[in-house]
Amino acid sequence: MSVYTVVSQAELETFLTHYNLGTLVEFKGISEGIENTNYFVTTTEGEFVLTLFEQHTANELPFFLELMAYLAEHEIPSAHPLADKQQHYLRELNGKPAALVRRLAGQSVTEPNVKQCCEIGCALGQLHAVSPDFTYFRENGRGLTWWQTTSQQVMPHLSTEDAALLRNELDFQQQHTTLDLPHGVTHADLFCDNALFKGDHLTGILDFYFACNDSLLFDLAVTVNAWCTLDDSSLDAPRVERLLSSYTKHRELTQAEREAWPVMLRAAALRFWLSRLQDKLFPREGEMTQVKNPDQYKHILKNRLTVAALA
Repeated sequence: MSVYTVVSQAELETFLTHYNLGTLVEFKGISEGIENTNYFVTTTEGEFVLTLFEQHTANELPFFLELMAYLAEHEIPSAHPLADKQQHYLRELNGKPAALVRRLAGQSVTEPNVKQCCEIGCALGQLHAVSPDFTYFRENGRGLTWWQTTSQQVMPHLSTEDAALLRNELDFQQQHTTLDLPHGVTHADLFCDNALFKGDHLTGILDFYFACNDSLLFDLAVTVNAWCTLDDSSLDAPRVERLLSSYTKHRELTQAEREAWPVMLRAAALRFWLSRLQDKLFPREGEMTQVKNPDQYKHILKNRLTVAALA
């Protein structure tokens, strides 16, 4: 949620004429995140978030917008996209596909507590439980093929030690590509800054623009790494236990998933180490951007090499 495409007040006012949202009061760019351009928009009818999609084409976007609508209509706490006067979720602004959602109440957390981990586990379990009935399909664009391509891109810039870690992990993951695990729609990017809370109550999950069909366990591992990691890169057992126990109230893990848990934690760490390396080494231009430290997920990956399977 950075600003790569600048929108003027006049341009935004023209855009809003296609909606029944009153007149513009104020707007400002959002610096958090790294993929799309986002603005907070306030009109006489309420508060909204405007997204201009920098990476996705208009043909790709119905998956995300329909998924957001589907989840909101199934009582998963998330933002429902807003339809324009022609009942379309998607429009164009400054040459980019664009959409509006109603701004959710609450704040993101930086150091989630046990109760907040319980809430996010519950919501993710509900999401995975209803995902088989969602009829759209999207491949994971940041799976093994992307890992391999991106590794070749970043490898020359790594230290000898880091390059060896990356090569060894790619070899390890390549040996586990045939795991028979349940698949469905996944958020695939459920970090703490992609959820809002009022106190310990989850008010909404944000930013579904990495969502795809993939292993549900991988999605759970991404979330646990993001929500339950201590400053020394180890997992905080109480937070992990509460997140998993609240998740499994909505979807039980299979025995194969329990055995594959260490593999998925490592895969989730590898995926975000690579994406952060790419963002740091090959940054995109933007008016305000945020590049996250890749070393955080390098250390998480190294820690996860010794994690045991779930009982």
